[in-house]
Amino acid sequence: MTIIIASYIMLLGLVLGSFFNVVGLRVPVGESLVHPPSRCPKCNTRLGARDLIPVFSYLLSGGKCRHCGAKVSPVYPLGEAATGLLFLWMYLELGLTLQGIAGLLLASLSVIITVADLKYMLIPNKVLLFFLPLFLVLVPWMGDGVLWDHLLGALSGGGILLLMALFGGMGMGDVKLFALLGWVVGWQGVILAFLIACALGAAVGGCLQLVGVIGKKQHVPFGPFLVTGTLLAVVYGSDIIGAYLSFIG
Repeated sequence: MTIIIASYIMLLGLVLGSFFNVVGLRVPVGESLVHPPSRCPKCNTRLGARDLIPVFSYLLSGGKCRHCGAKVSPVYPLGEAATGLLFLWMYLELGLTLQGIAGLLLASLSVIITVADLKYMLIPNKVLLFFLPLFLVLVPWMGDGVLWDHLLGALSGGGILLLMALFGGMGMGDVKLFALLGWVVGWQGVILAFLIACALGAAVGGCLQLVGVIGKKQHVPFGPFLVTGTLLAVVYGSDIIGAYLSFIG
């Protein structure tokens, strides 16, 4: 039964991932999510059902438009595959619980933010405002602690990045995003998420500089690292904090 449910959850993620790509690419530039329908950016041919099968359409077409042969951006299959795998991960780790639902919402937000931030270096307010009421309602029902812990998480997450933003090291979109994430994971979770995000950001940024992809003073979008750190804190936070306390104890 678990395998069947997991398969459906992953399939749902693949399908929604296609939509999340559209949200991440269109919302930051003020475009409609429904008009125009999906088209090839090169020949402007409207895509049919066989062109919109998550991941598989890209693989079967060899990463090219089947009408004109233009290359299709790998962002589309990567976003779809990432959503499917994240949905599967959240289900296997958190199950069909309120925490699991929160995990699926965080995974959805993560994909949209990553696409938007990597493409435009922008975290859209409209996306955050869509998820805000969902998390505001869901978190009090999760029963994993008192609300002040989540409120302190929001203040800590937003406050840490606001200080960095005041010195020019962070955008306000990151501040608002991390305040929202802090509300979900609480103050201990948001601190852990921040440390993970910094470690990942430093490692990836350093590697990109070594291979010459970016310059030494070139900014790297931090949103993807914030959401990655938060997802890891949600799933493994208790184990990591417990192991740390045991080590120093």
